[in-house]
Amino acid sequence: MDERDIYRRLAQAVEGDQPVALCTVVMTRGSVPRRPGSKMLVYADGSFEGTVGGGELEFRVRQAAEEALQDGRPRYLTYNMVDPKKGDPGVCGGEVHVYIEPVLPPPTLVVVGAGHVGKAVVHLGKWLGWKVVLCDQRADWCNPERIPGADEYLVIHPSQIPEHLDITPRTYFVLVTPGTQIDIETLPVLLRTPARYIGVIGSRRRWATTRKALLEEKGVPQDWVDRVVSPIGLEIGAETPEEIALSIMAQVIGVYRGVLAPETATTSSPPRTHEALSVKVSA
Repeated sequence: MDERDIYRRLAQAVEGDQPVALCTVVMTRGSVPRRPGSKMLVYADGSFEGTVGGGELEFRVRQAAEEALQDGRPRYLTYNMVDPKKGDPGVCGGEVHVYIEPVLPPPTLVVVGAGHVGKAVVHLGKWLGWKVVLCDQRADWCNPERIPGADEYLVIHPSQIPEHLDITPRTYFVLVTPGTQIDIETLPVLLRTPARYIGVIGSRRRWATTRKALLEEKGVPQDWVDRVVSPIGLEIGAETPEEIALSIMAQVIGVYRGVLAPETATTSSPPRTHEALSVKVSA
């Protein structure tokens, strides 16, 4: 497989939203199995195409590539090929530098609730380049005519989302529902998934009610419940649905970029209007 084939396969993976890592030998010294420019593609299922040298070296590069596909971070790795007894992957005598670049599809933003805030979050999420899924069991609310821009519309009860959507660590849930009952019915299901972020709109009082029901009525383990971010959004004094959407997406992006940890994302005070808006505009 030559370099052009690698680029063709890479383009196919990108077009198909298939995660793939491009591994490139960028520099060498001394005797090495492959020269700069050698490339290999590694897929999320562990399969690969091309080669950066074979043997133990390539095995380690593939392992690092799979890790990069998990956390989305590139790697620049240096391998000495001198003494296997010291942990080196070969005995050629040279040195190999490999750059691993994960190429991932956009993260998925699942907006649960097709009210005023949900509409604004869909619009902003799509503008930011995310894949956006809108879910609401009300067909006359959840459609492209009323809320354009989403990649997918799920007219189902939110508790059924895992049956219709592949949820991964690159999935982020924003629940902007009209009331606590939907949250109480939906969260036990979502908390079983590997979603990176699950945020719920509302006041601290509303979340306290939901949390109590999850623990006492639904029997959800406390460490699961602690995954939920609520009240949702950063404190920016937001009032309008668009401003609230901005505060929510700022928090979501903070978690996505690793600036905020999901479990600490609620350390700031909630926007002062969330208690009123949980009824007026999140429906």
